[in-house]
Amino acid sequence: MEVDDVAWLASRFGEKALSTAQELPLRPDTLIADLATLRARYPGRDGALVDVVRGRRRARGRLRGADDLLLDDASAQQATAAPVAAHRARRIAAATPGAVVHDVTCSVGAELLELTVTPGIGGVIGSDLDPARAAMAAHNVPCAAVAVADALTPTSTADVVIADPARRDASGARKFRLEDLRPGLFELLSVYAGRSLVVKCAPGLDHRMLRDRFGFTGEAEVVSVDGGVREVALWTDGADRPRRRATVIRSAGQGFEISDDEPDDVPVAPAGRWIVDPDGAVVRAGLVRHYAARHGLWQLDHRIAHLTGDAVPAGERGWPVLEQMPLTEKALRRRLGELDCGVLEIMVRGVDIDPDRLRSRLRLRGSRSLALVVTRIGAAATVFICGPGERAAG
Repeated sequence: MEVDDVAWLASRFGEKALSTAQELPLRPDTLIADLATLRARYPGRDGALVDVVRGRRRARGRLRGADDLLLDDASAQQATAAPVAAHRARRIAAATPGAVVHDVTCSVGAELLELTVTPGIGGVIGSDLDPARAAMAAHNVPCAAVAVADALTPTSTADVVIADPARRDASGARKFRLEDLRPGLFELLSVYAGRSLVVKCAPGLDHRMLRDRFGFTGEAEVVSVDGGVREVALWTDGADRPRRRATVIRSAGQGFEISDDEPDDVPVAPAGRWIVDPDGAVVRAGLVRHYAARHGLWQLDHRIAHLTGDAVPAGERGWPVLEQMPLTEKALRRRLGELDCGVLEIMVRGVDIDPDRLRSRLRLRGSRSLALVVTRIGAAATVFICGPGERAAG
């Protein structure tokens, strides 16, 4: 999309055209006909109209006011979800009241939207190297100051800088190597050395390697939303922060934070009444033992993230242990048959087994719903047959 497309879309003529485009299905089986309809009425603008409508549909439920935003499908896909951006804005406001925050890779302004509505944020600046996306951000967040600028050329004296290096190439394919990020992570850390910087990175970032091999000394925060890990945020300022933090956000509430400031002294012992599988953010942040210590749980094996205890933490999900046995498919198939199992949830850690293939080989024919926890204790693959998962009252 070009800057003149954005200007036209933001006009009253463009707004009317978008209303027309939003009434079209724009499905793969109707796209050719829908494009022809738009091309006949709005020649030269059909592609931009389709891109915005698709972007809005993708952003519904993820971004604030999605149906009024100017954005394309790619930027909607890459934008930080509103709950994550809102959490970050609150953290900044609490740590630096009145802070001016500059998002140096603001794209279409998803992060700016949350910053502008967060009490305690003193001012919001956005910039992006792409003129069209900067124009969309200026339209989407009119109360923010937005400019076209290179993230690696500091253009403000803002109290806090936020950067989100691109993690996809021109085709939309994900990029996983640190050296493939644009702008580069190490360049960002160098350019903004000594300043308060937050860098949003992919969920799979090996923050331990970043610390051990490259000397990163800040905080690595792993953030999940409703069970899915969304990002690793690197906080580089000199504040008194932990080295690792897990932030668990849940739409229904009962989210929490945990860090390596907390104790992690927990035993390894046989299974209690329940098996508990910590949220992915806790696991990826390396805080399983800290989580266990907070809730009075213990480990089945010091290398495995499955935890156990006699009670499930409030708001969390646990599986009641019925019995334990070695992982032998023939014996397991026979026992599940004796238990009249017909529906089976399978969770695996530390054992190279595909849950779907295992389920098909077990040939379940009963009427009872059960769960299977397949894990490794010492050198042995072990199975816990459990009742269905239950969420503890919060």
